Amino acid sequence: MKNNLTDASATTQQRNPWAWIPTLYFAQGLPYVAVMTISVIMYKRLGISNTDIALYTGWLYLPWVIKPFWSPFVDIISTKRRWTICMQWLIAIAFAGIAFALPTPFYFSLTLAMFWLVGFTSATHDIAADGFYMLALNERQQSLYVGIRSTFYRIANVAGQGLLVIAAGTLEETTGDIPLSWAIVFTTLSFLFLGFALYHSWALPKVEASTRHPHKNSEVWKEFINVFKEFFHKKQVGVAIIFMLLYRLPEAQLVKLINPFLLDPVSAGGLGLSTAQVGMVYGTVGITGLTLGGIIGGIVAAQRGLKFWLRPMAWSMSLTCLTFVYLSYAQSPTLTVINTCVFIEQFGYGFGFTAYMLYLIYFSEGKHRTAHYSICTGFMALGMMLPGMAAGWIEETIGYQNFFIWTMICCIATIVVTYLIKIESTFGRKYNTN
Repeated sequence: MKNNLTDASATTQQRNPWAWIPTLYFAQGLPYVAVMTISVIMYKRLGISNTDIALYTGWLYLPWVIKPFWSPFVDIISTKRRWTICMQWLIAIAFAGIAFALPTPFYFSLTLAMFWLVGFTSATHDIAADGFYMLALNERQQSLYVGIRSTFYRIANVAGQGLLVIAAGTLEETTGDIPLSWAIVFTTLSFLFLGFALYHSWALPKVEASTRHPHKNSEVWKEFINVFKEFFHKKQVGVAIIFMLLYRLPEAQLVKLINPFLLDPVSAGGLGLSTAQVGMVYGTVGITGLTLGGIIGGIVAAQRGLKFWLRPMAWSMSLTCLTFVYLSYAQSPTLTVINTCVFIEQFGYGFGFTAYMLYLIYFSEGKHRTAHYSICTGFMALGMMLPGMAAGWIEETIGYQNFFIWTMICCIATIVVTYLIKIESTFGRKYNTN
């Protein structure tokens, strides 16, 4: 084992982290945004109803909900480097499958199946890539490059929700063929991930032994059970789970209908924007607001702690939802007004989301911090999945105006749950969430 560690250390020193961290986390962000956001816009442009879009794309959160159940196996089978590269190959194949399925009569069921494959491989990629990051870098390097990894993850969001959607909209206008336009976009994504897989086969340093100790396999189930046992024996675990499920209740529904609302014609209660305009509004202006909100949220939380900022951040998430109530009632708002409202809402969400992520870190503290944090993110994904699945049906039943009012009513849950949890007054000052 000593020789393996020595070899790994030497290999790591020979490979500059700048050679692989930016591309690794850019690759980590793209599949998630493709599954959660690009799929919604694509299905809307292909004529799928809001009810079906929200229901079926809502199910696509499931891989991130249940990923804690297979994360131990990523740790004991092969190496995280191999898992990372293999998942990138599979994601490339799945994106190609979406591209080939789009022109067929059964495109909806076939593309959903491929999005499921992207979801499971992406969730597995997250586990492996994050584990590899912690293995390949020492503690000082981990702190030094944490901002770089989060920055390139956000750049992936901009590229996915912005540039790719703008490209699809441009192709729609020039070709007049919506399925072909989106097929070209997913073909591009497929080739991009082929490039990632090939590049990372060279760039990722070999920091792990290729074999595992036999006794680990026999003990893994016992350790696996202990991880969950300890999690559900934590103080205030019931209240914590309620917080994880309900804090984002308004946003879980809103996020599924923002893009359909922007795309739907005025006669249907929407704003009638083109695909390219939506890519610009939500994919660039919106992401900018989200990023700035997160950065400022991290700065202020580091100064006064989570307990001080918890409720102001919850109110920030709640009150900024009013921007979509305004847009649904406004008479032909200009693109400038739409951009401003989206920026405000996303800034408020990014600012308020800081409190949520800090609480997950707080509740995960202990012996199995990494595993418990993974379980918390599973509950986070469940809190987004279940309300999101029903959002389309609610909107089609009561209309956009009443739907956005309903999301404001749901903000009551966001505020109430902040009064249930208990947090040490000093927590958060030593953490940086960005």
